[in-house]
Amino acid sequence: MILEMKVPSPGESITEVEIATWLVEDGDYVEKDQPIAEVDSDKATLELPAEESGIITLKASEGDAVAVGSVVCLIDTSAAKPSGNEQSKPAEKKEEPTQKIEQPTSNQPTTTYATGTASPAAKKVLAEKGIEPSAVSGTGKDGRITKEDAVNAVPSFGSQPATGSRNTERKKMSMLRRKVAERLVAVKSETAMLTTFNEVNMQPIFDLRKQYKDTFAAKHNVGLGFMSFFTLAVVRALKMYPEVNSMIDGDFQVINDFHDISIAVSGPKGLMVPVIRNAENLTFRGVESEVKRLALRARDGQITVDEMTGGTFTITNGGVFGSMLSTPIINPPQSGILGMHNIVNRPVAENGQVVIRPIMYVALSYDHRIIDGRESVGFLVAVKEALENPIEILMNNNPEKALEI
Repeated sequence: MILEMKVPSPGESITEVEIATWLVEDGDYVEKDQPIAEVDSDKATLELPAEESGIITLKASEGDAVAVGSVVCLIDTSAAKPSGNEQSKPAEKKEEPTQKIEQPTSNQPTTTYATGTASPAAKKVLAEKGIEPSAVSGTGKDGRITKEDAVNAVPSFGSQPATGSRNTERKKMSMLRRKVAERLVAVKSETAMLTTFNEVNMQPIFDLRKQYKDTFAAKHNVGLGFMSFFTLAVVRALKMYPEVNSMIDGDFQVINDFHDISIAVSGPKGLMVPVIRNAENLTFRGVESEVKRLALRARDGQITVDEMTGGTFTITNGGVFGSMLSTPIINPPQSGILGMHNIVNRPVAENGQVVIRPIMYVALSYDHRIIDGRESVGFLVAVKEALENPIEILMNNNPEKALEI
């Protein structure tokens, strides 16, 4: 029996996917549920498992865009499994002997008045690039420099020509990467994005983590990181300034009374943004456990489309890569995103004295169409207050109870 395998729908509103990688070859024997391909949608990369065991025949190539529901391969379920480690392979084509026809060649290239002469179009391009025609090898008739030669010519920086490797690689972007690029450009052109900044003295959180991190890890099997502090500080600030937790829908502003916090994590296919649902109901342990779970799923390529949609606000941490300061781009249709950065010991003034403290710069990018300066600045100040006084504001003056230890 020949089974037609069709592209399943990876999520609502997705109509086509792209074959990123075939994990098997045409003619291989595959087992049921064995991953046979990785497919890219505009939201995630997913594995395609074999629906039955048998010999597979591929019907699409890597890089092909295929509609949801179309056939991408056939599986012959009646085929017997090869014995031992042998795999059924398509018969190799025997190379037919071909007769090589020698063409008469000249030992010396033909040199005429046209050699090294640029065409008018090529001359204009070279002039714009500041390249002398003598530095370009012509591929036209008798060595004439064509417009294509001029377009492909690279200016040499300095008087000496480059002698090192100058290879380039051209590869097609994945559907996910193309969609991310499209969305980022759309955000810049379709929103009134503005960024406000502040700084946070992280010493109180450093002290808390130093005191409780070992006990916390032993009790809950998860580390006490910075994300739980930032997530709970953000939830508190969003309750104080609900406009930051809203989004535009046509002529309406939709304000959410729940707090689904998107967290940007780095995965094998690039940046992914899974969502912590109803973060307002989570404790420090709950946030850290959920961050760990989502990060592992993103790392292993198991994250689903549903786990990355529906967030109301985003937190991104460029500090793990060493970023000192940035202006994060809003994750539409959300209206705000908080950027965390690296922590550096800096001199600050406290009680009239200069002291050294671990300082993190934070940035809030927001859509100024529905969030005014009062809300944006007030929100970031509320986050700063909670992070600099976590015991009183986030732990109700009882760290052991808040950390459940």
